[in-house]
Amino acid sequence: MEATKHRQKLQWEYGVATLASRFSTVTINHPLDVVQTRFQVNDGRRPFSQIPRYNNTAHAIFTIARLEGLRGLYAGFLAGAVGSTISSGLGLLYYVKAKQRHAIAMSSEEKYIPDLASAMEAGALVCLCRNPFSLVKTRLQLQTPLHQARPYAGLYDAFRTIKREEGFSALFRGIVPSLFMVSYIAIHVTVYEELRKTIVNLKTKGSKIQHQNPDQILNSVDFAVLGATSRVAAIFPTYPFQVIRTRLQQRPDSDGIPRYRNSWHIVKEIARFEGVRGFYKGITPNLLINIPVASMTFIVYENVLKLLKLAKRND
Repeated sequence: MEATKHRQKLQWEYGVATLASRFSTVTINHPLDVVQTRFQVNDGRRPFSQIPRYNNTAHAIFTIARLEGLRGLYAGFLAGAVGSTISSGLGLLYYVKAKQRHAIAMSSEEKYIPDLASAMEAGALVCLCRNPFSLVKTRLQLQTPLHQARPYAGLYDAFRTIKREEGFSALFRGIVPSLFMVSYIAIHVTVYEELRKTIVNLKTKGSKIQHQNPDQILNSVDFAVLGATSRVAAIFPTYPFQVIRTRLQQRPDSDGIPRYRNSWHIVKEIARFEGVRGFYKGITPNLLINIPVASMTFIVYENVLKLLKLAKRND
């Protein structure tokens, strides 16, 4: 009974740890996120594209910095930071509660099911909360000196303009591929937790610290390896959905007509004109973002969580 009450009291700390880790990583990886977004929408077929041609990731960063400055490298940062931080915090809090709920009905042999089911539910919540911010971030990132339409002045102006010109429903363009990307979150979280258990078992097997708290067994190197491995395991099967979502979220042309009608239209266009490579445009900056950032995210998250738990016990 006391243990149950203690776990409930600690739930808020998961949200705080997530907020801290997400904000720090979004700040660091945003320039690469801008590059990734611009690669994803460049289908190579429009002769007068509003997105400059970049040879590679390094050339893209250098070109954006030279032509657009720091403002270009951090276009859409506020939308990305707010959307990612809030939705991830809410999603993880929901995940912890859902995991406890699912675990009640599961036997010890089915212990992986609460992780998967809870991650799927939390992922859907994250998608719904984040999509309007994701759409605004994408459009701000795609604004370049070549852009013909009146540029959005910022986060608030973008929301107001989109609602006025395209209607409230436009804020949820790309929600279908986003929901398919819930599988990414499920794979990521499940692989992380299963690998975490495996490492703890390996470190405690045959030792006197078998019943020690896992927080005291794992170190920052372990968290880094866990974060990077679980993230990469989730990237490759789900990345095409990210390309589809980004293309759906582009700002309509000057005539107000979106370039793509729906997700299936994008799939057919990419398959016809770009092949398999088209579904993986921007994968290089994505990996450069995710491998080190995933490591740092879980280092920050787990260590902030440790500090909060320690402070809680000392009160």
